[in-house]
Amino acid sequence: MGTGLNGGARLTGRNVFGPVVFLLFISAACTSSPAQGADPVAEVKTVWNAQVEAWNRGDLEAFMDGYWKSPDLVFFTNGAETRGWQQTHDRYRASYQGEGKQMGTLDFPQLEFKPLGPEAVLARGRGRLRMPDGKESTGMTSVTFQKLAEGWRIVHDHSSAVNN
Repeated sequence: MGTGLNGGARLTGRNVFGPVVFLLFISAACTSSPAQGADPVAEVKTVWNAQVEAWNRGDLEAFMDGYWKSPDLVFFTNGAETRGWQQTHDRYRASYQGEGKQMGTLDFPQLEFKPLGPEAVLARGRGRLRMPDGKESTGMTSVTFQKLAEGWRIVHDHSSAVNN
């Protein structure tokens, strides 16, 4: 190996290449970026479907897992505004699990998901709630999902129902 002007090792293409590649590798490994192949819409659909399944088996707690557990959660329905996860939970419990109440069967005959960016997805469409006594209500919904530390969660829900 040759020496430089000061008697040290001379840097040649051969012995510089290894450290440069190593530094590039470490730099790339430490850079945080969305996972390759991550599909926000598919991930949100998984949360959405889990919520519908939870609703249909009468499991309000599992249904609420899809909502952001924060006082900043916003829920609009039929002219009323509810803010906060706990308040939304309590509203659902009073409306669908109170004395003489039932949750019924929920489905969405029309539904689309629109990515708003790598960390936000809009779900919108028509929902239908069928009760055991045969009554049915339908309505429109638009729900904003945001990717949070705990996963994809609903941060804003605007749903309106029309009793049929």
